[in-house]
Amino acid sequence: MSWTRRSAGLLAAAAMVTSVAACTADSGGGGGAASCVARYTYQEVTYQDVGDVEFTPGKKLGVATEPPCEDTGGAGSDEPAGLTGTAYEVDGISPKVAIAVGDTPETAKFFAVSSGAELPPEVRKLIDGS
Repeated sequence: MSWTRRSAGLLAAAAMVTSVAACTADSGGGGGAASCVARYTYQEVTYQDVGDVEFTPGKKLGVATEPPCEDTGGAGSDEPAGLTGTAYEVDGISPKVAIAVGDTPETAKFFAVSSGAELPPEVRKLIDGS
């Protein structure tokens, strides 16, 4: 049980860091390769990857779009149009809070809305397993 709480704490800390710095650039010379947090937008709500969470996917919701990484700050960027994936409900959690995105329910990954450094209580409950 304490391992689960420790994992949830580490996951929350990771979510804090990723929400503060959603995109980073590698300053190691050359072109400055970009690295962005995995995010998807579904019905005008943006969700971010919160790591490996055990969940049960529900029914198909529709198409989720991956917004382009805007780590360079340049307007009119040459970033490709966002990729798309199928959005699925997450059993027991409103789609306003979390969705799963993938080609199939079995391969879908968990994405949640985050408000600053805090994950929604429903997501924390799922992570904690309580």
